[in-house]
Amino acid sequence: MNTPNDSVGGPRSVTYIRVAAITPFVEHLQNSGILLPPLLARHRILTSELSDPYSVIPLHRFVAFLEDAAEATGDLAFGARLGAHFKPADIGPMGILFSVAPTVRVAFERISKYVNSLQSATSSSLTQEDDVLVWSYRISDRSIWPRRQDAEYSVAATCQLARTCFKTNLNPLEVHFEHDRPENIEPLRRLFRAPLYFSQPSNRLVYAVEDADRVYRSEDTQLTMILEHHLEDLIHEVKAKEVFSDKVRFLIQLYMGRRPVTTHFLAEELGISVRTLQRRLEEEGLSIRDLMRAHREEVAVNLLERPGARMSNIAQALGYADSAVFSRAFKEWTGLAPRKAAKGVIPRADTPGDENA
Repeated sequence: MNTPNDSVGGPRSVTYIRVAAITPFVEHLQNSGILLPPLLARHRILTSELSDPYSVIPLHRFVAFLEDAAEATGDLAFGARLGAHFKPADIGPMGILFSVAPTVRVAFERISKYVNSLQSATSSSLTQEDDVLVWSYRISDRSIWPRRQDAEYSVAATCQLARTCFKTNLNPLEVHFEHDRPENIEPLRRLFRAPLYFSQPSNRLVYAVEDADRVYRSEDTQLTMILEHHLEDLIHEVKAKEVFSDKVRFLIQLYMGRRPVTTHFLAEELGISVRTLQRRLEEEGLSIRDLMRAHREEVAVNLLERPGARMSNIAQALGYADSAVFSRAFKEWTGLAPRKAAKGVIPRADTPGDENA
């Protein structure tokens, strides 16, 4: 049985995927008559989170959602079938960058380099072995399992990208999957039109070098530079932090105002006990209370500086029951009432004069 190594200790990596990746699944499920809100709620994905394609959700929740969606539809080749209808625009700038590449090789080099603009904790590489080119894809967080649907979707979508952007009958020489062989592989055979191999070290597409190096179009260097610069910014934005407290900060930022952010919830998201969470923060001289307050104060100051700021909206964004609770907390932080602060200079935590806050 091909299963991950769960014996490795320590907290789960804080990993993310952009909402753009889940949108095709949501649309397909809605069109199929599947009751979507309960399915999303089971994995703590809010419908309101899906409006911005650039926002992020935890990767492990996305992968588990795909596994449940396959069960809900009764189609265990669910991910692969959706991947076969994939379009470059479905993943935004990375898909467009793939589509304007002059050769298949260059396209796969780009998707390997910039995959982390779409999701973190993911390994993607391109290697040449004699007369074949091998593209590999794998989620590097071994605690995220099972993940058959993500693997088949990602490989099928990438195969379809190559067919759409270069040649409709461009078939791989081989297709590899890290999961075990499903009982019924006929849907996969029809989609890939290539030999399939299972229980492999990684998910792979294998192409002939001759096909990969054929030039299909001229390079638009200016457009390429713009897209690459944008993707580099996105990678920097979601790059997983090494400092433990930064992982907690990101979770607070991600969930604040969307759901109650408790110590128990944060520990569960990190895959550790509450005591371990508290101990790790104590080692940095911090606490959940410190991080929550710092985040709330920073957001409150930024929102209060905006014209027409409403106390009720700010309170909601910070996870407070109402504006009165927020006002008391803000006065405790700064020594000023929010409405008074909104009209003048608001002391910040990193500026002189905070001693009286």
